[in-house]
Amino acid sequence: MEPASRPSRREFLRQTTLAFGALASASHLTAEETVTLPFENGERRLVKFPQKRPLILLTHRPPQLETPFSVYREGVLTPNDAFFVRYHLQNIPRTVDVKTFRLEVKGMVKSPLTLSLEELKTQFENTEVIAVNQCSGNSRGFFKPRVGGGQLANGAMGNARWSGVRLKDVLNKAGLQEGVKQVVCNGMDTPPLPQTPDFIKALEIDHALDGEILLAWEMNGEPLPLLNGYPLRLVVPGYFGTYWVKHVNELTVVKDVFDGFFMATGYRIPATPGGCIEPGTTPASTVPITQFSIRSFITSHETGAKVEKGKPVQLSGIAFDAGRGITDVTVSDDGGKTWRTATLGKDHGRYSFRPWTLDWTPPQSGEVDLRCRATNRVGETQPLEPLWNPSGYMRNVVETTRVQVA
Repeated sequence: MEPASRPSRREFLRQTTLAFGALASASHLTAEETVTLPFENGERRLVKFPQKRPLILLTHRPPQLETPFSVYREGVLTPNDAFFVRYHLQNIPRTVDVKTFRLEVKGMVKSPLTLSLEELKTQFENTEVIAVNQCSGNSRGFFKPRVGGGQLANGAMGNARWSGVRLKDVLNKAGLQEGVKQVVCNGMDTPPLPQTPDFIKALEIDHALDGEILLAWEMNGEPLPLLNGYPLRLVVPGYFGTYWVKHVNELTVVKDVFDGFFMATGYRIPATPGGCIEPGTTPASTVPITQFSIRSFITSHETGAKVEKGKPVQLSGIAFDAGRGITDVTVSDDGGKTWRTATLGKDHGRYSFRPWTLDWTPPQSGEVDLRCRATNRVGETQPLEPLWNPSGYMRNVVETTRVQVA
């Protein structure tokens, strides 16, 4: 069978317009079944949105969709139709005409720019990176004491091959004036009411110019899905998804620290090592959330899976961090008393999921706690006990998968 060809630009635009139009009403939702996530009030619907397979529905307006954990068994790259979705504002774009779409670069620049998507593709060097995008609140539902916000399990993360141009190159073409401090990034989603803060993020100028941040139009070899930022989004490797602004159409270079709500008030963590404090307490001061903590998961088996005593099975999973590089994954089958070293799979780049495998023979009947723990090049690893902060961010405890051996 010959591979399906990509749609023409005209056909893709037609599909884009139709799909965004479908988002305007609830009639596009197709409830397939329900799942129960492993925490209090964890029952969720699996719902199909345009360009997506059935995903775990957290909210409809704005769309918040979690990836079912079984998807991570499909490969290192998370399929576009299964990639999680997170919006803050209800007014998301419902039609995007790439012929009229423009990216503005303004503020403290020598030559303000207004660039079409075609100009971005043809006037700058194209590049790509495989990188994990993870919501700051991924795994929030497991926090104890419980915290406010979307109660997510472990599926608000995904790994993709992102293609576009370097933010650095675009900013350098505009030319930066002396004394600039940050680049303020805005997208096409807008607040429903005048008093609602717009979702705007800021990058430190040194970070914006490090050559790793992309303005991306492609994901896993295809145009960005509508709900993942079509036609253009920021890709900020190693940083939480709050900085990965979708439908980005405005970059403003400023000389002062931007004090918008989602920098000055939202998405902040305690100003302590690890961004954590004693459960139930209030931080003395906070700082903006930035980079991932190191994490690892068993993906081959989920809690409740059944395996046979004495029959070899292969455990497998993923590990990732903020880009320092995974060097080691160990696995325990006795609650963390002893650990065995897993075999690392192909290195797809320091910002990617790193796959791992371990051959295991269940030694005894009954419930067995399986745990995995990652270490990176600078010696960072995962805590055995969960850390806590009042926003439910940055969970990276050694996770436990309980399987039944018969």
